[in-house]
Amino acid sequence: MKKFLEILFILGAGMVLISLVAFGILYSIYNEPLPEGKPGPAADALAEKMLQAIHGDAYQNTSYLEWSFRNGAHTYKWNKANGKVQVTWQDYQVKLNLNNPSASEVSENGVLVFGEAEKELIAKAMNYFNNDSFWLVAPFKIFDRGTKRSIVTLEDGTKGLMVSYASGGTTPGDTYLWKLLPNGFPRSYQMWVKIIPIGGLEASWDDWQIMENGLALPRSHKLGPFTFHIGAARAYN
Repeated sequence: MKKFLEILFILGAGMVLISLVAFGILYSIYNEPLPEGKPGPAADALAEKMLQAIHGDAYQNTSYLEWSFRNGAHTYKWNKANGKVQVTWQDYQVKLNLNNPSASEVSENGVLVFGEAEKELIAKAMNYFNNDSFWLVAPFKIFDRGTKRSIVTLEDGTKGLMVSYASGGTTPGDTYLWKLLPNGFPRSYQMWVKIIPIGGLEASWDDWQIMENGLALPRSHKLGPFTFHIGAARAYN
């Protein structure tokens, strides 16, 4: 048994070492420092151009958004007009009140949950919603309260729109550098976010479709070798 435990320890240490080396290699290849941007009217004008390209006025007038994320593991019905969203995963359903989370309602297999478990599930639902909704509607949030916009000159000489979030969401302080087509349509962004230790990773925004109320929404993203899809998306008034 002692010999067996020693072998397990050696294997475990080896895996940790391999993981550290692999992370170091990835970090050295992909990590980029946060670029310096130039704020001002030109940055706001570029942001407005981006919003016009994706029908930002339709987003403002949208009352309801529905979608799924992580291959259907999380599903959402967001009443955007009154700030409430139904979040469902596994056996849980949270009727989340975005303006007053403590007033949310939690159930497991149709049975109401109370106490500490309720608080924990509300917090989890809020985290899920903040993350998963951002992958759906991030381009429409570039003028949210607490945001700062600036222009960055990219390697190919085109202008990128950098948006920093000083507040809001689950991880305030995150920054995104949007890369745009000539008409202002977003094609990808680079991320400097707290939950990813490598700065500047790039995710594409693909398979845009026009919803029934005229809103343009993406249906998939590519991040390195991974592709993840947004399912059953709807936007209506």
